[in-house]
Amino acid sequence: MILCIAQVLPPELLADVTRHLTDARFVDGARTAGWHARLVKRNEQLSPSDAAYADVIRRVNAAIEEHPLFQVAARPKAVRPVMISRYTAGMEYGTHVDDAMMGGVRTDISFTLFLSDPDSYDGGDLVMEGTGGEQSYKLDPGSMILYPSGALHRVDPVTRGARVAAVGWAQSLVRDAAKREILFDLDTARRAIFQSHGKTAEFDLISKSTANLLRHWAEA
Repeated sequence: MILCIAQVLPPELLADVTRHLTDARFVDGARTAGWHARLVKRNEQLSPSDAAYADVIRRVNAAIEEHPLFQVAARPKAVRPVMISRYTAGMEYGTHVDDAMMGGVRTDISFTLFLSDPDSYDGGDLVMEGTGGEQSYKLDPGSMILYPSGALHRVDPVTRGARVAAVGWAQSLVRDAAKREILFDLDTARRAIFQSHGKTAEFDLISKSTANLLRHWAEA
């Protein structure tokens, strides 16, 4: 399942993070890539030695993890600290798949939280590659896309301006992506029923099924 979530960062937090990153120190992003991805990764990442690093990472991670739609879609068991990436003219990240394990966390779900206004740069689309073709994404600042960590994807070359984004990975309580999607659909349906009709018998039955499926599928 690929899911776009709008306004994960509220405007005031987005503005503050953007301001901190304006003069922040960035380093070669290939340092954190796997041996194969390093061959196609040409970008920069916020340096851990930068004065703003700890505060920016903490606040962005908190906003992501606390977002209700992220919780329902990802069912996170563990979330890796985000990396702040920057692509300037000529930079790109060629076709790759994310590492299966990062810091002891199994990567089930990857996410990209866009921080730059899409009108401020050209190129830099996140492209998901699949048997059905390619799909490009270039979201508004503060918005985020979730996608399977096992999918091939790339970031197209930036030809003007700078593309800044936070990227991260989560291990889900529900390993299987198809099962996560079933739970997401059921939860979406029950919330819609509750919003329209309140706590009905239908709402209770869907809630029961959602909870019991999670009991069957969740990994403690």
